[in-house]
Amino acid sequence: MTASLIEESIDIDASAEQVWSVISDLQRMGEWSPQCKKMIIRGGTVGLGTKTININRRGPLVWPTTSKVVRFAPNQEIAFRVAENHTVWSYAITPNGSGVTVTERREVNGSTTKVSSLLVDKLFGGAESFEAELKLGMGETLGKIKRAAESQLDRV
Repeated sequence: MTASLIEESIDIDASAEQVWSVISDLQRMGEWSPQCKKMIIRGGTVGLGTKTININRRGPLVWPTTSKVVRFAPNQEIAFRVAENHTVWSYAITPNGSGVTVTERREVNGSTTKVSSLLVDKLFGGAESFEAELKLGMGETLGKIKRAAESQLDRV
């Protein structure tokens, strides 16, 4: 059974604008994510409705997906829906007094596609272990985003 929500959060000692400049640059997703190795932006500037082609990797397996930005609020949130499995991945920025908290989420409204469920079951060891891996990957992604955003402070 696919979890309806997986999420991780991290506190970052940077402004919402500094963090936004990192997470809204979807072309850099391959630097942050252990699974999404590349996002190719179709049409230039990232905004509501922007479409992407994504190259994903897990060990020797490589597969493409496509997505569309479905929420876009500068300095607050960006979310994209993956066409092949109907999941929505998002990054929300919330001020916390000394900086911000960034929360990465993977949301499933209902269920994923039959093809996605079959692949997760047969190639990725089942939903439970795959989703545990996704949650660990979120922590890794957020840690890299934190380092990138906080390193901007050193250059100011």
